[in-house]
Amino acid sequence: MRMRMPLSVLTAAGLSLTALGLGTAPASAAPAPSDAGTIAAYNGSSEEAAANRAFFEAVLRSAAEKRAAAPDSTAAVTVVYNASRAPSFATQIARSTQIWNSSVSNVRLQAGTSGADFSYYEGNDPRGSYASTDGHGRGYIFLDYRQNQTYNSTRVTAHETGHVLGLPDHYSGPCSELMSGGGPGPSCTNAYPNAAERSRVNQLWANGFAAALDKAEKALRKSGR
Repeated sequence: MRMRMPLSVLTAAGLSLTALGLGTAPASAAPAPSDAGTIAAYNGSSEEAAANRAFFEAVLRSAAEKRAAAPDSTAAVTVVYNASRAPSFATQIARSTQIWNSSVSNVRLQAGTSGADFSYYEGNDPRGSYASTDGHGRGYIFLDYRQNQTYNSTRVTAHETGHVLGLPDHYSGPCSELMSGGGPGPSCTNAYPNAAERSRVNQLWANGFAAALDKAEKALRKSGR
């Protein structure tokens, strides 16, 4: 998802219209920014939607594989993130985590540097902030400096984290809808998912995770572990 900037802001920043706000690179994007000089260009809404879906499925699969290898009695699924490469956004990431953990019950976000299911990065990118996969079963969220100065930074971070949890963009939605992103404009500061978004995440991490866990357990049995 891309946080869409007003045309005046884009012009002042020297950005093209294709760089409208927060979004994802295609699922075949290059490794995370710290490992590569460039990231594959944003190629349109269909690629964006596919990348969001691939990101969610990668995180879902990663969490399921860890649960299958070391089952526990925790009802909620734990998704571990590494925020060490986005130190400027430590406060916003922590707040986004708090928001999501208080909003849904079937999945819980937890900070950690070992065995993370996805990571946060920071820097400058003309496309703004986005979520993507690295093509190797892992995902990352990139937080753009300029965009986070224009839009409410906690909303940007919480929105991108929504992709990790399976939610697609819906730019035409109202400010009360977190996944409307930058559609309502920079004046929108709401960083909370609405009832429908909360319900959808809980549904995905109940039914979707159960299917992913079943697949992971079968793979473990087949490998003799």
